Amino acid sequence: MIETSIKKLRDPFILVENGVYYAYGTGVPDMTDWNDTVYACFKNVSGKLDGEWTRLPQIYVNPPHAIKNRWAPEVHKYKGAFYMFTTYFSEETNHRGSTILRSDSPEGPFVEITNGHITRPDWDCIDATFYVDREGQPWMVFVHEWTCTEDRIGRMAAAKLSDDLTHFISEPIELFRADDPKWAGGRGVTDGCFMYDTEDGGLIMLWSNFDDHGYAVGVAKSSNGRVDGEWIQEETPIFSRSMTGKYDGGHGMIFTSLEGQKYLCIHSPNKPSPEREEVPVLIPIEEKNGTIVCIL
Repeated sequence: MIETSIKKLRDPFILVENGVYYAYGTGVPDMTDWNDTVYACFKNVSGKLDGEWTRLPQIYVNPPHAIKNRWAPEVHKYKGAFYMFTTYFSEETNHRGSTILRSDSPEGPFVEITNGHITRPDWDCIDATFYVDREGQPWMVFVHEWTCTEDRIGRMAAAKLSDDLTHFISEPIELFRADDPKWAGGRGVTDGCFMYDTEDGGLIMLWSNFDDHGYAVGVAKSSNGRVDGEWIQEETPIFSRSMTGKYDGGHGMIFTSLEGQKYLCIHSPNKPSPEREEVPVLIPIEEKNGTIVCIL
């Protein structure tokens, strides 16, 4: 397990490009005031995950209607360009929503291409991720947040994207509910979705909710290896404080290091403690029986 030197970065996402590690996440301009969140990026040119991470200057052009809740940027390379899938609260809709920004470089500047929120204007939507299925169809998978559902239970949702990623070409579909897994104990949070194709042709999703020990990362598996399959929840989280004995953590994603090792990246702990602030933590993983397990 690698505890990175990046301090106070939530919702971390690692991109590996041309031998450089980039860490994107929810940050603040001076790293002290969490009321003014921004899309932050750190760069590591050492070739080592425990090497030095340097914060880059602002990497995005602020979307016209974004006033707060700039959360959870992910940057994906697609057809030679770099696309940021992220969240903000809009003064136009009075909701949080998901959006897509584009850049020719992983270091920005990223500029919005969706003309505002791509998700429904009457929903609170956060934590969007990008997935291209085996037929080449791009999707956005995102959180339909508990803050705007009638029963206060969050949902995971998905919609097909146009080839240029500027708009949906299908209506959103519901994938599952936050209270589906037993380990969540009926809690209503759906956070941090991330899609992963397994070597046996399956499709799994990492996502976060709370278990009895704190913030945790669960795994759901599609029954048919497709986004629109039935999503079956694994019985226990892949990561929980019950496994570490000290820190919880979540909002996970998977990347492959320059050495070829796959890692689960999370922020941990979910709330700062006197011993440790929220930092990106990298946990080696491996595939077993169509799913992933942490090497703790």
